[in-house]
Amino acid sequence: MAKSIYQKCKLLFLMKIFMELTDEEHGLTLSEITEELERYQIVAERKTLYDDFEMLRHFGLDIVGEKCDRKFYYKLCSREFEIAELKLLVDSVQSAKFITEKKSNELIKKLEALTSKHEAKLLHRQVYVTGRVKADNEKILYNVDIIHDAISSNKRIKFQYFSWNEKKEMVLRHGGAYYDISPWGLSWDDENYYMIGYDKSDEIIKHFRVDKMLNISMQEQAREGKEKLGDFNIADYSKKIFSMFDGEEQNVKIRFKNSVAGIAIDRFGRETVFVPDKDGEHFTVNVKVLVSRQFLAWIISLGDAAQIVGPENVVKKMKDEIENIYNKYK
Repeated sequence: MAKSIYQKCKLLFLMKIFMELTDEEHGLTLSEITEELERYQIVAERKTLYDDFEMLRHFGLDIVGEKCDRKFYYKLCSREFEIAELKLLVDSVQSAKFITEKKSNELIKKLEALTSKHEAKLLHRQVYVTGRVKADNEKILYNVDIIHDAISSNKRIKFQYFSWNEKKEMVLRHGGAYYDISPWGLSWDDENYYMIGYDKSDEIIKHFRVDKMLNISMQEQAREGKEKLGDFNIADYSKKIFSMFDGEEQNVKIRFKNSVAGIAIDRFGRETVFVPDKDGEHFTVNVKVLVSRQFLAWIISLGDAAQIVGPENVVKKMKDEIENIYNKYK
């Protein structure tokens, strides 16, 4: 066979063959490699392939030769991502509500391209995106990109914000007026992506669901609110707030049964001080939270394993909440 114009690309196509068709469990013989190269109109001789393999090894590819059943097989044994790591990434993409179903499938397809076709089937078996609760805003990844750019450039952003009504219609907040916010961080909480920023008009810190932001753009004006935020910490903020609902920040004393210590740690962190009760069966914590109905509902969900001890105004809010629930069902 005469050499084609693509002959100079032999090493590139050889690398493509190794990446797509081989892995630790699957190799190719020299004859099979030669046949694959012919598909790309490239001629390869046995003696030159050995030199090509050595060149690819020098480039950094972990190409290994192994004898099996009287045949010699060559394969790419290690990659940038292990299959276990790719499975983890696929699971993350699947479970992220803020990524639309369409974008999830596109990202998973790209992740599959990072391994061999054989191992890609293992990833494909994990794909159960259809039917999951997913966001509808296809531009969410671009929104995240703009927010990151604004934070790194110290700029404000402008956007519209929407909610859903009982007819499943998209309704713009503030009559469609744009929000002018200084973004200071992004947080993934309660399976959603949130932007946390400073609103100068109200002089408070606010958070917004990124998938509910529309027509977002970076402004020329510099960010504001640095003095107001002080040593503001995104992680601490996420611990205080429940399901990203606002409320008044207060120090709250909560009494837990020892059996739910893990739940308290998951919520407030291992650094939270546990004060054991004399009965040996309970402990109390003092934590800062934004007291909202979602916080009260979280306490209620733990049944008799959790009790708000103080302050009195928060105890009263809990009593009122329980009474409201009781009146609806009595």
